[in-house]
Amino acid sequence: MTSSETASTLFSVLVQPSGRTFNVSPGETVLAAGIRQGIGLPYGCKDGACGSCKCKMLSGSVVHGAHQSKALSDEEEAAGLVLTCCAVPQINLVLESRQVTEIGAMPIKKMPTRVASMVQKTPDVMILQLQLPATDTFDYRAGQYIEFILRDGSRRSYSMANAAHLGPHIELHVRHMPGGKFTDHVFGAMKEKEILRAEGPYGSFFLREDCGKPIILLASGTGFAPIKALIEHLQHKGIKRPVTLYWGARRPGDLYMNDWVQEQRKKLPHLNYVPVVSDATAEDAWTGRTGFVHRAVLQDFPDLSSHQVYACGAPIVIESAKTEFSELARLPPDEFFADSFTSEADKAH
Repeated sequence: MTSSETASTLFSVLVQPSGRTFNVSPGETVLAAGIRQGIGLPYGCKDGACGSCKCKMLSGSVVHGAHQSKALSDEEEAAGLVLTCCAVPQINLVLESRQVTEIGAMPIKKMPTRVASMVQKTPDVMILQLQLPATDTFDYRAGQYIEFILRDGSRRSYSMANAAHLGPHIELHVRHMPGGKFTDHVFGAMKEKEILRAEGPYGSFFLREDCGKPIILLASGTGFAPIKALIEHLQHKGIKRPVTLYWGARRPGDLYMNDWVQEQRKKLPHLNYVPVVSDATAEDAWTGRTGFVHRAVLQDFPDLSSHQVYACGAPIVIESAKTEFSELARLPPDEFFADSFTSEADKAH
């Protein structure tokens, strides 16, 4: 096949309002092509589960691969919305996506990592420290994630819980999901010095620094992992924007790094912290906030029109926060940045 014939089989994608363009090979998804060519489209799970990559198709035609209806409903698809992670172009496309990052995004690498330490913080939360190859560098934005490539070729995704400047190690917060191929191993046979194959960085969940708006950080459970990295990044960069962290958990003991957060408050005078517990028992003697964590935000900030929100946790938390923050507190939809996960097979932390 000649080069001109090869070019004729490619489909072009124009992303507005940035004007960025890239080509997609036959059978390739829009997101895969964008990642391959350094185009920073928004995404989360890459598996049609979370909806983070959803955007408006202004012109063109796509065929969607398997995806969950909560990520893209039939009504949304009929209205012209697409999931770039599973959308395969049929003709040239024009998309609207306001989260395209700059040219020269962090390169994606495959690399071996070694388990340096394992600390079990609660019965179902393990903190792993992974050592990176000494002969290579691994750049990422605080809030992004890596994928582990398991022996059978399947992948599991975990957010980095430390900012890149604190390397050369990577910190992960792993919640045990019984029956999970990877987490059963972490809480069972895994030993220090074990080698894991990883690839990354992935994800568009990171701080938008070209903005001076106050920040709301919202975490549920181990969704705290990338939020922790964001806090470290804020401190490292000397960013003085007002920040309020809301961390939701079932019981007080599930706030597994509560002491760490309290220490950061001493270093960051502009950081406020509101822990929220949903299922405290009498023996917990909990005197703090209770209920749904996103409702605590609404109680304290009935007007979010001048804020940015960074949220990470289970989909029900993220979806509820996104909807209610917009409808009840006037948060601009494009100022809500999220990373959600559903199961070990989709996205975990």
